[in-house]
Amino acid sequence: MTQPDNPQVEDGAPVGQADAAPFVPEDAVRVAEALIFAASEPVSARRLADLLESRRLMPDGQDDLGAFVDAVLAALVRRYEGRGVCPVEVAGGWQFRTAPDLAAQLTRVLERPRRLPRAVMETLAIVAYHQPCTRTDIEDIRGVSLGQTVLDTLIEAELIAPRGRKEVPGRPVLWGTTPTFLRHFGLRALSDLPRREELLVDVPDMRQSQSEIAFGSGAEEEANPDRPPLAEEISEAPREPEAEESVSGPERA
Repeated sequence: MTQPDNPQVEDGAPVGQADAAPFVPEDAVRVAEALIFAASEPVSARRLADLLESRRLMPDGQDDLGAFVDAVLAALVRRYEGRGVCPVEVAGGWQFRTAPDLAAQLTRVLERPRRLPRAVMETLAIVAYHQPCTRTDIEDIRGVSLGQTVLDTLIEAELIAPRGRKEVPGRPVLWGTTPTFLRHFGLRALSDLPRREELLVDVPDMRQSQSEIAFGSGAEEEANPDRPPLAEEISEAPREPEAEESVSGPERA
């Protein structure tokens, strides 16, 4: 019996077999690369599919446009393996990001973005895990009043946005996170947020007597006062009002 010739290989995908991945033309990969590079926002698979279809870059005989787009993106990801930048799926689309293994080196030479104050981060965490939620909901969870400055900071940074109004007297604004929030934290979707139980760690009992700490129980070394707040603490622990936040007042947007 005559053996068939070796199938053509394009970007590591064999062609000519019934169960093989779709054939990926070089022009399709280059168009995807250019589109993702030039776009200021993550490029969705739907947007890339529309472009490839309009350019007639899908080979004849290929009927599944979705599978073809997936193959193009997979070929692009393989092409950037080991490079300084790589295409990453984030916020429901694709965007070029710095290779994760280079992040530590770049933080020494690039200016770091402005860090958000603790009160702002706590408020953002509550919105992320309890959205959609009202201002009153946030205040009840944090145990302190929510200053307008905190809310304005999150709005101006485009990390939260209105999500309608709650059907209760006064119809307060409901707040939720935005696509910018996903991009900022490198998340594909809200489902990628770590579960609250994953954020919890074994924390020594801080209610130990002073004598136990004085006699070297080790709890003082284990408890790091500068650690970030845990999800459970953000959600449950009430605290005294902070100096930077305003006194509670009527519900505001």
